[in-house]
Parts: sequence; structure tokens; C-alpha cells
Amino acid sequence: MDILLKYYGLDWLAMASSLLAVYLIGNKNRIGFASFMLANALWIYLGIFRMQSFGISIGNVFFLIMNFRAYLKWKKVQE
Repeated sequence: MDILLKYYGLDWLAMASSLLAVYLIGNKNRIGFASFMLANALWIYLGIFRMQSFGISIGNVFFLIMNFRAYLKWKKVQE
């Protein structure tokens, strides 16, 4: 059980937030980008302070920036 909660469940929360984001964006809901940004922030924290993996952190910094940009530029398709 310890291996499942090694990072206090934050990795599970980040993964669930990413899956929710994909679902929301697939339904043309811009809140999905906010969900992705939450996941990115969690992965940045985990990468720096828990895993000591700067690759995860740096990658997610850029993903966070791109998701914020997409959030601002997203326009719902007019039907």
C-alpha cells in the first residue's frame, strides 16, 4: 500500500485531473484547460520536491504555459 501513496496521493490527483481535462476538452469545455493547469502545477511540485526530477518539472512548466495560452484563446465553436 505504501507504493500507491508514496507521494501522498498527489500523483493520483494529478493523473485524475489530466484525465478529467481530456474529457472536458473533448466536450469543448474550456474548463478542461484549468484542470490541465492544476495537473501541471502538481507535477511541477512533485518533480521538484518529491521526485527530484527536473525533466518532469521543466516539461510541465512549458505545458502549464501552453495550457494557460490555450485557455485564453479557446473559443467555443458556434453551432
